[in-house]
Amino acid sequence: MAKATLADLVAFQTVAAHRSFRQAADALGQSRSALSHAMRGLEAQLGARLLNRTTRSVAPTELGQRLLERIGPLLRELDDALAQVSQAQGRVRGTLRINTSESAARLLLQQVVPRFLAAHPDVELDLVADGRLVDVVEQGFDAGIRLGESLPQDMVGVPIGGPLRFIAVASPGYLVDRAPPALPEDLRQHRCIRQRLPSGKRYRWEFMQHGQEVAVDVPGALTLDNVPLMVEAALRGLGIAYVPETAAQAELDAGRLVRVLDDWCPPVPGLFLYFPANRHMPAPLRAFVDLLGAAQPGPA
Repeated sequence: MAKATLADLVAFQTVAAHRSFRQAADALGQSRSALSHAMRGLEAQLGARLLNRTTRSVAPTELGQRLLERIGPLLRELDDALAQVSQAQGRVRGTLRINTSESAARLLLQQVVPRFLAAHPDVELDLVADGRLVDVVEQGFDAGIRLGESLPQDMVGVPIGGPLRFIAVASPGYLVDRAPPALPEDLRQHRCIRQRLPSGKRYRWEFMQHGQEVAVDVPGALTLDNVPLMVEAALRGLGIAYVPETAAQAELDAGRLVRVLDDWCPPVPGLFLYFPANRHMPAPLRAFVDLLGAAQPGPA
C-alpha cells in the first residue's frame, strides 16, 4: 500500500487551516478536484476519516485534529531547516503564514508588504485575513496579528504602527432631532449600528474615562461584521457606529460624520505581530520582524 507523502500532509494541513477546499487549492496552486481526490486518497491510505465535509465548509475530525497536532511541529521544523540552508547562502527563502484581520491586512498592504516582497523575492507571504482569533501554532501559522490588549501571554509581540482609537460617530443628519449622548449609558436611547465579531458574538462597546471602564451592549436594528460597511451605515444616518478612528477619518475631515462621546474614547494599544517565544524563529519571520522594527519611529 502506498504511503502518505509529504505533499499529502502539507495539503491536509492547508485544507484544515483554510477550512475550505477552494481556498486551500488556490493556496497550493492546484485544482479543487485534484486536492479533494488527494485528501480522499490520504484517508484511504490511513484507514481513517480526517475531514468532515459539508456543502459549505470542511473541518478536521477528532483524528484529523490529532494528526495536525503531531505533524504541525514536524512540518515547521522542516521549513525551518530548509530556510536555514537558504539563509546560509545569503538569501531568505520559504513561506511566511500570518493570521490577521481584513483591516490589519489592509494596513500591511499599504507599506510593509510591498517593501518586504521587494527585499525578499524568494519568500511567499500567505496572509489569511479571516479575522478569527485562532491558536496560530495549532493552525500552522508562523505569526498572527491582533490588538495589543488581546495578546496571549506566552507570545512575543512586535508593534505595527502606534496606538489606536475606537470612536463613536454619527452623521449630522442623524443628530438633527436627537441630543448627542453625554454618557455611554445614553447610547441605550439611540439607534446603534452593532458589530458581529468573527466568533458570532455581538461586540459590547467599550469606553473609559479617568480610569472608569464602561461596556455597553448597545441597542440597534442593524448588525454588521465589516468596519467599512459600519462607516457607510453611519453616513446614511442609520445610527451611531463604533469604529477605528482611521476608518472614519476621511468622513470626519469632510464633515460627513461627527464624533460623539469623544472624551470616553482614549487610545488603546495598537496592532501587534505576535509569535511563539519558545521556538526557533524561521528566517522569513525574522526578516519580517526586522522590517517592522526598522519601520517603527525612534525615540524623540
